[in-house]
Amino acid sequence: MTNTLNTGGSDAPVKKSHMNRFIQSTELDTRLLGMLGALALIWFGFHIYGAVVNGFGAFLTPRNLWNLSVQTSSIGIMACGMVLVIITRHIDLSVGSVLGFCAIVMGVTQVWILPELIGFEHWSIWIITVIVGLIAGTLIGGLHGYLIAYHSIPAFIVTLGGLLAWRGAAFLVARGETISPVDSTFRLLGGTADGAIGSTGSWVVGLVGVTTVIVSVSLDRRKRKTHGFALRPVWADWFIAVVGSAALIGAVILVNSYYWPRGIVRKFADENNIVIPDAGLFISYGFAIPVLILVTVGIIMSLVMSRTRFGRYVYAIGGNPEAAALAGINTKWMTVKIFGLMGLLTGLSAAVASARLGSATNALGTLDELYVIAAAVIGGTSLAGGVGTIYGAILGAVVMQSLQTGMVLIGFDAAIQQIVVGSVLVLAVYLDNLYRRTAK
Repeated sequence: MTNTLNTGGSDAPVKKSHMNRFIQSTELDTRLLGMLGALALIWFGFHIYGAVVNGFGAFLTPRNLWNLSVQTSSIGIMACGMVLVIITRHIDLSVGSVLGFCAIVMGVTQVWILPELIGFEHWSIWIITVIVGLIAGTLIGGLHGYLIAYHSIPAFIVTLGGLLAWRGAAFLVARGETISPVDSTFRLLGGTADGAIGSTGSWVVGLVGVTTVIVSVSLDRRKRKTHGFALRPVWADWFIAVVGSAALIGAVILVNSYYWPRGIVRKFADENNIVIPDAGLFISYGFAIPVLILVTVGIIMSLVMSRTRFGRYVYAIGGNPEAAALAGINTKWMTVKIFGLMGLLTGLSAAVASARLGSATNALGTLDELYVIAAAVIGGTSLAGGVGTIYGAILGAVVMQSLQTGMVLIGFDAAIQQIVVGSVLVLAVYLDNLYRRTAK
């Protein structure tokens, strides 16, 4: 008779740490946690550095964080489309030039053409202008996708050619001129003092967001019960609901803590016959319109990728294009639609960027393609295809813009900024490779 001792070998149960059990219970994305940690390190690092060197920290202030959110919007919108492009193992190097071309087209439309047809500052000018920009971007993206899918030209070559061609086309359309001033209503899309929804509107948005978070968690639990899927612990659902709600309320408090400058307040008071009290008149900016556009795009794109056949096809093509084609997916037509969607979002980003600038120039969007690709990759989109999330790309855009803003605040010159951005992009790809190797 042989006695077998349990020495804690491979059959012994593996004891998990408290952190591993927490992540497993809440089903949090470890990459998301890593990006949030990196973002916190960047924010506090720049703030503390400014406090030590300059005597005050300028990064973690309502003014800087509000401007950071607005500056992130344009890149973030395009990054939502770049996720799909990279997931399907393609690349788009032309988005910066396409943005510049769409901006010029919208500038010509609202400054040179429409005033002659319907009058200066007509209420419909901004609507027609945005539609024209979206159509232009979609057609350009669809053309790129058609050349890639139906003529077997590599995406790198097609979009590299587009990078050059559309920048030149923008110069020809505008004759090298800066087109301004843009329509006053259109300019609100860029997030000026008037291009924000104020304190009350921000609280409404925040409360709607809190309600949505709570309802989503409740519906997700109910759906799991209905289909017999494993349920998260009740405390995990409460944790997600509370943290999500707290983040939204904190964002509302933050944007409402940034007030209009005194000069704008005095002008506003004079125009509306308001007496400014001795203590001063404080008017909150609230959420900027471009930030709300980015959030809306992020929500819609996340739903498309997680809840629709189109999204499933995108992941299937990225995972194995040959198998996807054999399964009956029209991969060529899907490629055209993906690049058309990328062009649509680029046109929308062009509206935000040109509205913020208050004019349209053919140089608008220069090097944006690098920041958009970097945002998607930093956000966890794998260049090998098949992996990527919309919220990750938006968070990646925040990381990229935080690096740029922080370096400007502490006085780094443009050369060092470019070195840092390039290094971060290479590091992100290295970490992606490392993550995929360890995940196997």
